Amino acid sequence: MTEIPSSTPAREVHCADAIPWMRARGQIVGACAVTSLPDVSEVGLALPVWRTWFLEAVRLVVDSVPDEGAALFFQSDIKHDGEWIDKGAMVVRAAEDAGARVLFHKIVCRRPPGTATFGRPGYTHLIAVSRKMKCPAVLPIPDVILDAGRQTWVRAMGIRAAAHAVVFARDHAKAKIIFDPFCGIGTVLAVANVLGLDAIGVEKARKRAAQAKALMIISSEVAGL
Repeated sequence: MTEIPSSTPAREVHCADAIPWMRARGQIVGACAVTSLPDVSEVGLALPVWRTWFLEAVRLVVDSVPDEGAALFFQSDIKHDGEWIDKGAMVVRAAEDAGARVLFHKIVCRRPPGTATFGRPGYTHLIAVSRKMKCPAVLPIPDVILDAGRQTWVRAMGIRAAAHAVVFARDHAKAKIIFDPFCGIGTVLAVANVLGLDAIGVEKARKRAAQAKALMIISSEVAGL
């Protein structure tokens, strides 16, 4: 059973562009990253430019954690101008270029299995990578996570899905800090705090950064993983 702490650890949110922020900050000692990189529709770039941006962002996320730590990515595939874009494959490619290897690759259901979603995938990839860490022989995360939990906003990962990633970072990668460079309104940060870890987030939009500082969740939403 997941251990729930009695007090809330620290949370640090920076209102900034994540790419230059990560370049300037460098490696965060004791951290694991748990994040979801923006789609092409969210960053205002042409598709070829966004691809280059996305691959660099993944490499910077991998660089932000110690070699013994891990970076975990939630990414949903997209369809853009009739082209299917496999963002999970892009994460693996960029991580391998950065010298990391895949620890595991899980699927999070965003819609009930068997639901027709008409070009909008009803699933999200959960991919963990590391330069030196090895995947534990016993990993208590289902290959298909059916219950992603409540979404705190329309683009957020579910609370329970985020908790699976944070628990892995805490219990297996021994993280003390969870880092989310694209934190939105702070779902991952709030989950990290309720599970006993400090959290650092970066969010470019001022309003969402303010929400990320304030977002709270209840411990029962992550209990029993």
